[in-house]
Amino acid sequence: MSNPFFEPSTLDYQLPPFASIRDEHYLPAFDAGFAEHLAEIDAITDSGEVPTFENTVVALERAGATLHRVATVFFSNSVSHATPFIQDLEQQIAPRLAEHEDNITLNRALFARLREVPLDGLDDESVRLVEEYLKSFVRAGAELDDDSQATLRRLNSELSALRTEFSQKLLKDTNDSALLLDSAEELDGLSADAISAAAGAAADAGHEGKYLLTLILPTAQPALELLTDRGVRRRLHEASVNRGARGNDADTLAIATRMASLRAERAALLGFDTHAAAATDNQTAPSLEAITDRMRELAAPAVRNARSEAEELETAAGHAIEPWDWAFYASRVRKAKFDVDLDALRPYFDLERVINEGVFFAANRLYGLTFTERPDLIGYHPDVRVWEVFNEDGSGLGLFLGDYYTRDTKSGGAWMNSFVDQSALEGTRAVVINNLNISRPGEGEPTLLSYDQVVTTFHEFGHALHGLFSDVTYPLFSGTSVPRDFVEYPSQVNEMWILWPEIVAHYARHHETGEALPQDVIDRIHAAGAWGEGFETTAYLGAALLDLAWHSIPAGTVIEDPLAFEAAALADAGLDFAPVPPRYRTSYFKHIFAGGYAASYYAYIWSEMLDADTVEWFRSSGGLTRGNGDHFRRELLSRGNSIDPLEAFRRFRGRDAELQPLLVRRGLA
Repeated sequence: MSNPFFEPSTLDYQLPPFASIRDEHYLPAFDAGFAEHLAEIDAITDSGEVPTFENTVVALERAGATLHRVATVFFSNSVSHATPFIQDLEQQIAPRLAEHEDNITLNRALFARLREVPLDGLDDESVRLVEEYLKSFVRAGAELDDDSQATLRRLNSELSALRTEFSQKLLKDTNDSALLLDSAEELDGLSADAISAAAGAAADAGHEGKYLLTLILPTAQPALELLTDRGVRRRLHEASVNRGARGNDADTLAIATRMASLRAERAALLGFDTHAAAATDNQTAPSLEAITDRMRELAAPAVRNARSEAEELETAAGHAIEPWDWAFYASRVRKAKFDVDLDALRPYFDLERVINEGVFFAANRLYGLTFTERPDLIGYHPDVRVWEVFNEDGSGLGLFLGDYYTRDTKSGGAWMNSFVDQSALEGTRAVVINNLNISRPGEGEPTLLSYDQVVTTFHEFGHALHGLFSDVTYPLFSGTSVPRDFVEYPSQVNEMWILWPEIVAHYARHHETGEALPQDVIDRIHAAGAWGEGFETTAYLGAALLDLAWHSIPAGTVIEDPLAFEAAALADAGLDFAPVPPRYRTSYFKHIFAGGYAASYYAYIWSEMLDADTVEWFRSSGGLTRGNGDHFRRELLSRGNSIDPLEAFRRFRGRDAELQPLLVRRGLA
């Protein structure tokens, strides 16, 4: 049987041949990939030659091609299109992959060769490659004794299995927790297209004639801003916050507690006081103490602002504000104060225009890029679209894939990942994808986005640009392979173009009349920008400090009541303000228990300091110009992790970042 993973793809840019990939191809490809990779490592360690950069480090970079091809596609599908087959196989593969990675990073002979590689005569990127490999092997336990390494392997294997279990149970419980309603009257306040989408979701779930409000990953659900029935709002909110903590077979709370304990044990084994200390040891932030101090420093003014906002909402509501009331009355107060009704803007945000005349148009004006849709190139699901991306001179830059609609097999949230990493060593150019979770409209109806969804679309494309613009030699440094507290920075910068005059005038047009979004509305959106930041910052910091609390427990700590632990952590941080729950609670905090953000959710606001300072630079330097775009691309976006990211920022900005622009943006100055 021909297996499409056994050889590099012959499609343009080595796009995986999704049309040829079948379920039965995955396991043989993993089996072959594991064996091939270990054989390549053995060839390095058994060569008998004196270690050199080429025969050791470059050989290590090139090793594992088959495994990389199959794992990239498989684990993309595990979050984007997790069919029962994919879920079952992931439970088998995840622990094996963890064991395989340990077989490499705990290989004493390989580590010894890496330490002996001479650095004389190497260019800066090559020196950095050697140094990064050495540091990563040490962090992975290469210097531990045999007994400690055996313990580490056990911990890594169990954590890998639990991570998969958390993700799969959360997906199931999120689908099961969707709010089923009997009548359209209960959806009063929603737009006609939103009601149609709810009817379609119910029909797809086997509830013809009813209405289903599906859940997105964060605590706050978009419909809470619009639903006039307070009882329905409460039911929707409670469905959101009780996910994974309902004492049933979809419970993720116990898994999270066990994972935090295992991570603490592993950190102690590696010589760290806590997992948070271990996870932040290689970030751009100077120390865990600096991170914690900054988060706590922001917490008090954020809650103070949130309490002030709550007083305004209570005046408007005529009663105490509960969590399910906040978004509903906030939209009304915003409209009264600034004459801004964000939901009323949805007719101006048609998905097709947002993509082609907004996101792509901004990239053209700033970087000279053009985009050609390639219907001849097939994705892993019929929803996936493929565009070829060209530089201004007509040369091909890479492929961009978009998977925009929600479905039962897709995890909540939005993200970017890569199918092919740019690398001069391998002669590859980037193939990247954005995933969103937009409700599918009724047949023949346009896909109209909320303003928040427009923000998400621009944000995720910022990640895509970071991958597409990569111009490095070694795959290890490609694209978004930067420290976790730096990776959100380019994506946050890309949000600045949403309301930039030339951009918004091009894409924000009424889907029926073609009328441009009026300038006075745009001005009022800007004026309202800082209002509501008390809520947003408090909710975010609640999640960030909850993350740090879970990952600051010492080894051996037993958490008997995880919900009590969560409440105590929020109280200790001064964030126990009931109307504003954290953006994620423990039981559905996928970023930290099934993603790469354990002890790193602080990264969003840490990156935002760089982002806010960069926005100020663009504004003071002429804004949307090719010169500015080329400078940002050349000095920062193209660098990946081939140089220290903060050094890349200094080369771009001419100095270190300053905090004041962030404080002003967040209303904390």
